[in-house]
Amino acid sequence: MHLSIRHETQYRYTATLGYTIQQLHLTPRGEPQQHVLQWQLNAPGHLHAYTDAYGNLSHMLTLDKPHEELVIVAEGVVETATPAHGRIAVRDTLSPLVYTVATRLTMPTENIRALAASCLPGRQAGTRDLMKLAEHIFGAVTYQTGATAVTTTATDALAQGSGVCQDHAHIFLACCHAVGIPARYVSGYIDPGNTNHAASHAWVDAWAQDDGFAGWVSIDVTHARLMTDAYCRIAIGRDYEAAAPIRGMRSGGGDEIMTVDVQIVPQ
Repeated sequence: MHLSIRHETQYRYTATLGYTIQQLHLTPRGEPQQHVLQWQLNAPGHLHAYTDAYGNLSHMLTLDKPHEELVIVAEGVVETATPAHGRIAVRDTLSPLVYTVATRLTMPTENIRALAASCLPGRQAGTRDLMKLAEHIFGAVTYQTGATAVTTTATDALAQGSGVCQDHAHIFLACCHAVGIPARYVSGYIDPGNTNHAASHAWVDAWAQDDGFAGWVSIDVTHARLMTDAYCRIAIGRDYEAAAPIRGMRSGGGDEIMTVDVQIVPQ
């Protein structure tokens, strides 16, 4: 499938800023199941391209002249394919054990450990076990836009019983970490089809051990299904904070108003 993607983020401020610095994860990863046919990133100021510790194509944006607005546009076309059984054949530079370390957002607690014990057999889990966990989270945490914030932890989202895709991913990661299974956060895009879920999306890769296979399986917890060609992978990391599309800081500016428009058109 070819996915035509356009992602525009606009910041408006009530006072003039003197300085903005942003870390951008807005360029698709080069992986066997997806190929970037065309891509461009447009923003004012200086863009410094680099590859981060997780192998993500990243940019550091700095704007050091007075401004009251900042518009960042990423757009292009990506060719995607459905990985067999959700298995991602990526060329990792890091050990999977890197993704067994909990973060502030994915720290296992008593409730998380209980959920993990009810779905996962232990340190070695097959795809079927991992999907059982995803299905349980899908049923226990209702998708609700605005129910949580980017600072919401897995434990808080599980207790609340509602959240968005990043919360579903964090709960899944926390459960895997509780029993020592490598699992990582994925940010990217999804062709939403007939659903009302945002086209900017988050899901997970988990380390599965099936008959004749040991490796990453990519799972969309929000929809309780394996990744298909409807997905475009942008960044991976231990949690949202490591793989967020845009993170940064500013000097001045007063109040901030952010609007995001993501358009995905399958071709």
